[in-house]
Amino acid sequence: MFALNERIPGYLLGKYQLTATVTFTAFFSLFFLMFSIPFSHNAWFELRATDAFGFTVLFYLLSLALVIVSKRVLFVTYRERPQKPTFLHYILWNLVEILAICALYTVLTIKGNDMGIIDNGGEKWQQVFFNAFIYCLMTMAVPYVICGMYFAIIDKNNTIRVMNYSTVVSDEVYTPQEEKKITLFDSGGALRFSVTSSNLFYIESDDNYVKVWYTDSQGEMKQYMLRCRLKTIEESFADSELVRCNRKYVVNMDHVRVLRKGRDNYVLELDNDAIPPLPITKTYEENVLARFNASYHGE
Repeated sequence: MFALNERIPGYLLGKYQLTATVTFTAFFSLFFLMFSIPFSHNAWFELRATDAFGFTVLFYLLSLALVIVSKRVLFVTYRERPQKPTFLHYILWNLVEILAICALYTVLTIKGNDMGIIDNGGEKWQQVFFNAFIYCLMTMAVPYVICGMYFAIIDKNNTIRVMNYSTVVSDEVYTPQEEKKITLFDSGGALRFSVTSSNLFYIESDDNYVKVWYTDSQGEMKQYMLRCRLKTIEESFADSELVRCNRKYVVNMDHVRVLRKGRDNYVLELDNDAIPPLPITKTYEENVLARFNASYHGE
């Protein structure tokens, strides 16, 4: 369960997730439309060569365009923001989409009656709107919930987690500095990679993958690629030494040697000369500066 004032997981606002949600909802609503038309007594939808067919196609395409624009605005609005909307905000956003489509249906229906093309039995606009609202809840809310649950399961399997080995029973002898491990799991939940936290320098986004830059036992810089999203990593390590500094990088603050003010923004120099300075964008500047100051003062 979740609280309405909690922040939603970032994976719900990813480009791939939003695109997949719109696509699934479009097909779900189309199949629901085709199945329900013979049993509907309060809708004018038609899939035959009638006057109402044109209105059906127009309504479907306009509704789809409205949802696409809405999801695009949602993505752009929160793409760079560390703070995601709350569950209440997200639910209200989707509810406004549904209400807008209901209003569109009502307008087409009323105009249709005025032109004598669509006969809805003389129902008042309030009843037409209410019927459309019930219909939209079934064709939009259901696929939204299904997609959210599906992506939650996928994200859980892909999550990169910090494991404290001092709480694990093992026959291996460990030292305090080796206790903290960062473990990487693939989409099937199988453990693929494990690295001591102190050996990890930064994580780089590469489309739908991430590159984990670390040093091996010989001190040589290596990289490991995993199919995962940088937002997942950012959220998984919200209270750790790993901090998002821009759209492309999550950096291990324990390896930051210098925070320098550049011409356009701040940059981070790590304690490994093989790593180029990592820029800090305005979106993440405040958080990185706060974490750097806390580390510098030993907090």
